[in-house]
Amino acid sequence: MYEMSKKILERVSFDRVLFRKELMKAIAWLKPDEKLLLQVWCLSTFGHMYKDVILEVFRGVTKM
Repeated sequence: MYEMSKKILERVSFDRVLFRKELMKAIAWLKPDEKLLLQVWCLSTFGHMYKDVILEVFRGVTKM
């Protein structure tokens, strides 16, 4: 699921709203250790465009 989530996020990275939606779905499917990997990958790959979205979505995960 981790690799598939990365592919989906790469494909929807043109749209901020769609990126956020797919990131939230990916987080719901991943195991805790994969969530951390995805967060690091997202920040390194899309941090220049969507850093605020990524941090917001993952901040919500830690509160749950």
